[in-house]
Amino acid sequence: MTFASLVAFAGLCLVLSLTPGPDTFLVLRIALNRPSAGIAAGAGSAVAAVAWAALVGLGLAAILEQSAEVFRWIKIAGGLYLLYLGISSFLKTRKAAKDGMQGGNEVGGLRYGRIAGLGAGALSTLLNPKVGLFYLAVVPQFIPQGGDTMGTAMILGALEAVIAFAYLAVVSLVAYKAMGWLRRPKVSTGVERVSSGIITALGAGVIASGASS
Repeated sequence: MTFASLVAFAGLCLVLSLTPGPDTFLVLRIALNRPSAGIAAGAGSAVAAVAWAALVGLGLAAILEQSAEVFRWIKIAGGLYLLYLGISSFLKTRKAAKDGMQGGNEVGGLRYGRIAGLGAGALSTLLNPKVGLFYLAVVPQFIPQGGDTMGTAMILGALEAVIAFAYLAVVSLVAYKAMGWLRRPKVSTGVERVSSGIITALGAGVIASGASS
């Protein structure tokens, strides 16, 4: 992998992190009662993301060993999935984020300690198959000819985990302000359009690359 590839992947992870999702809303809810527990939840989510990367890396390595043609079709399928993510995000994220923020305010009697927050964050990510699908769609695009599939998956997983944790830690520390900021129509609309456009473009590029290889 080149440095440019890592920067491109890091940019994609940052865009996805800035798009509110289940982990963001979970951390917000926990952090409203105890910011340190919210940071712990972010750490749990990051650890679980690395676990997903390891599982996907093992699976892709086995597939690549058996058939390069099957691996090529996985790359194309991954591009289609990214294309779907971009389009569906553009159409649905605004309503989902609004509903999630409204639900996130209803913290009720939730009280989390650091250990409980860590477990909640890890469980949320481990039970979210979209994390695995993300790695399955992206990892093949960054594996160089004859490269180490497992090693590449772990490097990308670690990088994504660091970026995601940094974002979730910031969200925890400024929970109330972050919620107010994300509610602003111009901010949410801008985030949706930029992230959806980037993901859609990446998906289209992956499909074109896989089809021509």
